[in-house]
Amino acid sequence: MPTEHAVLQSGESAARSADELRRRLRDEVRKIVVGADEATDDILIALLSRGHILFEGVPGIAKTTLAKAAGTAIGCNFRRIQFTPDVLPSDVTGTFILDKSRQDFVLRKGPIFTNILLVDEINRAPAKTQSALLEAMQENQVTIDGETFALPSPFLVMATQNPIELEGVYRLPEAELDRFFLRILFRYPTADEEKSILALHSRATEPIRPLLDPDAIRAWQGAVEGLHVPSNVLDYVVAIAEKTRAHPDLFLGASPRASLFLLQAARSRAFLHDRPYATHDDVKSMAPKVLAHRLVGRPESEMEGRTASSVLERILAEVPVFGT
Repeated sequence: MPTEHAVLQSGESAARSADELRRRLRDEVRKIVVGADEATDDILIALLSRGHILFEGVPGIAKTTLAKAAGTAIGCNFRRIQFTPDVLPSDVTGTFILDKSRQDFVLRKGPIFTNILLVDEINRAPAKTQSALLEAMQENQVTIDGETFALPSPFLVMATQNPIELEGVYRLPEAELDRFFLRILFRYPTADEEKSILALHSRATEPIRPLLDPDAIRAWQGAVEGLHVPSNVLDYVVAIAEKTRAHPDLFLGASPRASLFLLQAARSRAFLHDRPYATHDDVKSMAPKVLAHRLVGRPESEMEGRTASSVLERILAEVPVFGT
């Protein structure tokens, strides 16, 4: 394993390789959540890529539980906001209040000033409140009453939403969806997984141990950014993006930012498997999670069952692998 992949963290919980960290994070999350190994890996990929995650699924399938478990295991400051229709932007970012002892206005920081922020039911808040997250997710800063404040590093937003409920919710605009590095779709558990869930929570669960700290995460992030990407893999990413832009069933294809995100996700996935370079398989594995929520299908195509996700699936099957 190259030396730049070593975690700069002391103590018995320090991992010696990225793959070891991935496995240990899975083990910690399994103390609380069943059947979430892949989603746990995705959280780590987003963290190392300096991106954010949208969890989508019906209520009761452990979206929030997974986010809290992973946030605890990662070992940074963690805060949670429950979005409701009456939550204001200042409830997220904070506001200036009068300090009578100093006879001056001081900033009372909101929950966004943390390393890992869980935004529960993001689509329950109106657009003005949702927009309070946009600058933070893109620039890692917030502006309050004309003053700009940097957010802690690392900074990761994990948001949940229920795609089924229609009453009392506000659709996320494309500009906000585009800020999410990955969208993770949650399914119902299998019969065996549900039995394991019942068995796990019929007794006291073990506490989750933190595995990292902010300094260690920043070291991992720097190592990921230096990972090699062969030219033929770059060609593969470009070919996928161009195919989405020209596809007759899609009104909106993948932007250059989507291509950059896909490349970064492939890098992080390769890093977590202790490989010094990204491959076509890394790109193909991450493409549905990076691209699907950024594509907009034509209404007539969707009425015939050709959704953006199914179109992307066909594109990935058709685009040739370059240089093999």
